[in-house]
Amino acid sequence: MTIQQYLKKIGFDTVDMSFYSQIEQWQQWYQGKVKKFHNYEAYNGKQKVMCERLSLQMAKKVCEDWANLLMNEKVTITIEGDREQQFIDTVLENNNFIVKSNESQEYKAAYGTVAYVPYMQNVEVLQNTGEVIGANIKDIHINYVTGDFIFPLSWENGKIKECAFGAVKVIEGKEYFYLQMHTLEHNDYVITNLLFDNTNGQMLEIENINSVKGFENVAKRIVTKTNKPQFVIDRMNIVNNINKNNPMGIAVFANSIDVLKAIDIVFDSYNNEFILGRKRIMVAEEALQIENSKMIFDPTDMAFYRLPEGINDDNFIKEIDMSLRANEHEIALQNRLNLLSAKCGFGENHYKFEQGSITTATQIISENSSLFRTLKKHEIILECAIRELVQILLWLGNQYLNLSLNEKAEVAIDFDDSIIEDRQTELTDMRLDVSAGLLKPELYIMKKYKVDEQTAKNMMAEQNEVTEVY
Repeated sequence: MTIQQYLKKIGFDTVDMSFYSQIEQWQQWYQGKVKKFHNYEAYNGKQKVMCERLSLQMAKKVCEDWANLLMNEKVTITIEGDREQQFIDTVLENNNFIVKSNESQEYKAAYGTVAYVPYMQNVEVLQNTGEVIGANIKDIHINYVTGDFIFPLSWENGKIKECAFGAVKVIEGKEYFYLQMHTLEHNDYVITNLLFDNTNGQMLEIENINSVKGFENVAKRIVTKTNKPQFVIDRMNIVNNINKNNPMGIAVFANSIDVLKAIDIVFDSYNNEFILGRKRIMVAEEALQIENSKMIFDPTDMAFYRLPEGINDDNFIKEIDMSLRANEHEIALQNRLNLLSAKCGFGENHYKFEQGSITTATQIISENSSLFRTLKKHEIILECAIRELVQILLWLGNQYLNLSLNEKAEVAIDFDDSIIEDRQTELTDMRLDVSAGLLKPELYIMKKYKVDEQTAKNMMAEQNEVTEVY
């Protein structure tokens, strides 16, 4: 029995099973080797032989680059209120959020969807009510779930309202499948924890979840007493053209599989060009005769190839030195990299094949470029996801730690797009325009300090007052 079959058995329909086959394919491309493509048969004129195609692993590279653009160390999350800011900073630091959020963006680009699921760990749960008691801030944890373990249960207008999250656990040599369900009951969310013994692939439900090591304090059922979801879904801002009614996202390279294949075909051929084009010297049998107890040619020298006896050739020693088509391969590979770059949202010429390796183009990116517009598009969903995560964490702080935090505090996310913009050059140009009287000073201040117009004017007024004093 599969998880999807179990969910259907208890009354929930999730997305079609075929979609998870798509995710599995994306996962294989992300890992760099796809069995049905990179392992293939070739006919040598006598029989079929198994071959392995080399992989340039561009799917992984594309995902890494999107992760670095979307979530890097320069991204800042500002919360209204000092207590709220300190609380969120502490929770995120405890959960290694700087590292894990970047990893999650990479997985999101590969799997199409990730989820952030905050929860309370190592706390006492009243089994009759599901209430959590005796918690502290270190007990607040965040699970990061990839798309292959996300099972939407209900959704509306692309927004997932109820969801189940899975995880594989190996405990004392036995394999378990952990399933956490977030469902609505009487307009309140209820979290149900289930555990299955999957050692033999049978998916047998364990009635007493507390009997398994590591799950001693896990409640079977937790009533949250809130209609706000206790999970956050984050996906690539790309239309799911596999199934328009499916709320899950698709991999950033989902519509570029054929291009990835073309890249690896050329890359494999490029390397074979050097293997097959290796210089060889065909040597007649008599040229290898031993003289004075010594062989004329070194038998371990791979440049020499001994012709079988009986083959007559006018040339006693014949050199075979085929010309390499390296330049043609490099041009073909670059063309395919340009195509992949454009299809994955980076615009053309983002990747360069130089000296046998892939480099990322370093250039000033204008606000009208394809990359900048696509980045802004993806940031829309990510910004909403971070805000939702902060609000859930604030709610947990109030619900279980009695901190009286403002759950409606304003949350501002600065993605710091200087990673693709030459910000310093832009500010220098603006400063010169201000000096020449071509630009209002407040516009420069707004750009440099990222404030609104009124704040910029106030900063100018304060500076003028200081100048007058001196």
